[in-house]
Amino acid sequence: MAAVSVTFLLWLSGVRWISGYIITDQGGLGREFDGIGAVSGGGATSRLLVNYPEPHRSHILDYLFRPNFGASLQIFKVEIGGDAQTTDGTEPSHMHYPDDQNYFRGYEWWLMKEAKKRNPNIKLVGLPWAFPGWIGRGKNWPYDFPDITAYYIVSWIIGAKQYHDLDIDYVGIWNERAFDVTYIKLLRYTLDKFGLERVRIVASDNLWQPIAYKMLQDMELLRVIDVIGAHYPGTHTVPDAISTGKKLWASEDYSTFNDEVGGGCWARILNQNYVNGNMTSTISWNLVASYYEQLPFGLEGLMTAKEPWSGNYVVSSPIWTTAHTTQFTEPGWFYLRTVGHLEKGGSYVALTDRLGNLTIVIETMSHNHSVCIRPFLPTYNVSPQNATFKLDGQFKDIKTLQVWHSKLCTNTTKNTLFQKMSPITVQNGAFSLELGVDEVYTLTTLKKGHKGSYPEPPKPKPFPRKYKDDFKVRNPPFSEAPYFADQSGVFEYFINTSDPGDHTFTFRQVLTQRPITWASDAPQAISVIGDFTWSNITVTCDVYIETPDTGGVFIAARVNQGGTETYVTKGIYFWVFADGTYKVTGDLVGKIVLGKGLSGVRAGTWHTLTLHVEGSSAYGLLNGLPLWKGEITVGPAHGWAAIGTASFEFAQFDNFMVKAKVL
Repeated sequence: MAAVSVTFLLWLSGVRWISGYIITDQGGLGREFDGIGAVSGGGATSRLLVNYPEPHRSHILDYLFRPNFGASLQIFKVEIGGDAQTTDGTEPSHMHYPDDQNYFRGYEWWLMKEAKKRNPNIKLVGLPWAFPGWIGRGKNWPYDFPDITAYYIVSWIIGAKQYHDLDIDYVGIWNERAFDVTYIKLLRYTLDKFGLERVRIVASDNLWQPIAYKMLQDMELLRVIDVIGAHYPGTHTVPDAISTGKKLWASEDYSTFNDEVGGGCWARILNQNYVNGNMTSTISWNLVASYYEQLPFGLEGLMTAKEPWSGNYVVSSPIWTTAHTTQFTEPGWFYLRTVGHLEKGGSYVALTDRLGNLTIVIETMSHNHSVCIRPFLPTYNVSPQNATFKLDGQFKDIKTLQVWHSKLCTNTTKNTLFQKMSPITVQNGAFSLELGVDEVYTLTTLKKGHKGSYPEPPKPKPFPRKYKDDFKVRNPPFSEAPYFADQSGVFEYFINTSDPGDHTFTFRQVLTQRPITWASDAPQAISVIGDFTWSNITVTCDVYIETPDTGGVFIAARVNQGGTETYVTKGIYFWVFADGTYKVTGDLVGKIVLGKGLSGVRAGTWHTLTLHVEGSSAYGLLNGLPLWKGEITVGPAHGWAAIGTASFEFAQFDNFMVKAKVL
């Protein structure tokens, strides 16, 4: 049922007629509200969060998930790791290979448990961005063998319950990529076969079309899809999607810097996705900007937590614009049909629990959100206005409404974020508000709402100039070593039982075949670490090539790029190969050769590599002895340190150390 904006003329004090807006349940309710959520994934956007020290890590999680405290999220969507680059890094699969199952890799399991710990009622959603290569049997396509793909996804859902006691509520198809009708039907069949009838299917996590049209042409497809999910819909839907009668979600939205402009953009989306498009859930990409800022879309979470080494984090305005809705509603409430646009710009929605409680959210944001990715933010025509609302139906006898207010300015010193105001008196079923520009109001019968707070976090500081890791300490026991951010390939802790000596505990690259990619992954594996501003540094690492004849590994400095274009990453790369050669290159794919020669390195033996870069000079040591020296005439002036492999191959790393020299 479409939303309806209802205005009226009201006689005040026997003096004049004024226009206003009716809030009523007469004539029926609108659509059921499914909740506001956020995405961890797409990809590796929560990578640094797991390495935060306590109590700061728990504080961040409270601001995101704890009810009646901060964002109070009602839906949490995670990436089903597929071993491939999916925006800001790779997330490991629970099945690297057909005979391999491990439901403790990565941090999404932990993060879902932390969300559930704080809000047992939060809904969990899983969505694949990529798939391990064995599913495609050599093709970059997951649908040729739909039974295998369905088994892979269902095994993740079963593993979530069996190993973590997590009930997955919704599952998607393939993020922003083509869907396959046969696969969707088979996924439903496989879920039911394993007793997972309660798990609902979201499709297709791309655009409204052609999935909506296909559903109207295929009654079985219409039956098995529970939610049509669209990404960045610009608050509008299409007639075919409405005609299906299915729930409509903005299953990924926002993707904007989390400053005050971004917070206002998010507030507008949360209202107008329903006002304009009948969408009953909006899910933010992403949950928390907990990845190196210089990776793609830096600072685009609901809040920022990108410095686990310092403990610093920033509670940004989108946390509080979320709270305006989530702290005063619950999934299962209903939108009223009387929602709409304000005469001088902005919008309002109203929701009820059908027991007499009412929540009204008003926004007057002046920035566009049709895609919501800066710098595409032209202004809307919004003016200060006096708005009068008339309560009717079961709400006509309400006498008082609690009021929460936010004012978002580009000058952050003038911001008001989620402030409790004096209650407003409702007279003869009506009340008026003076609305400025870039404001959010929540008016509610609920006497709750809380702006949670903790002591100020530590001050920000750069990544340590001297850092080392022997990969022996594994607390907390995640599969990734602290601060390493895989950009291609997957690096995991490894216990080398064949080496009882100094290299029992190592860090291993574990992929041996190219995944079914979501982006243009590099054919090499690389994991970056450190400070993007580093220029003059020394990187040292013990390396172990496992593939005879063709294997190879590298250490690197001044790595200037990650994310979906890792394949064009520049830097200074020091490679050694199992055939006894070495190479120095200015790029990851090895086209810019700065030097090469013989090293004597072979597979099956530990070696120590050292790369020293200072200004335009660089040199490399092998096992402490000079191997090469040269001038660096090309490449970036600064960037991360990195380790990696020459292809998707097994290789091990140990005793990593980096020293940065500050000019």
